[in-house]
Amino acid sequence: QVQLVESGGGSVQPGGSLRLSCVVSGMTTDSVCMAWFRQAPGKKREERGGVAYIYIGGGSTDYADCVKDRFLISQDNAKNTVYLQMNRMKREDNAAYYCAAVVGVRWLLRSKWEYDRWGQGTQVTVSS
Repeated sequence: QVQLVESGGGSVQPGGSLRLSCVVSGMTTDSVCMAWFRQAPGKKREERGGVAYIYIGGGSTDYADCVKDRFLISQDNAKNTVYLQMNRMKREDNAAYYCAAVVGVRWLLRSKWEYDRWGQGTQVTVSS
């Protein structure tokens, strides 16, 4: 059974950096698309927005416009971990961040409705 466990959340000042980690267990294929989504305070689960996406089998990535050139998604296959490096953070990055996965696909998927495995989330607070 695929399980995702996020860590690395915390508090940071505007302009600062954080790195989130998502450790994956139970994955037996690299035909997997993984992503980071975030849920802003007061928003419902259905309103989670995609932040970054990576296709594990080929390494292709994509980003939401609001984080392009600031965030970097990467994978370490030896550690079964996907990272989200967040730089030059802004107050609007304040949210709970969720790692998600969908297995058995062959390309990047960007819709949250496509993802059927989710972590428990990690809180990121951007405040001065």
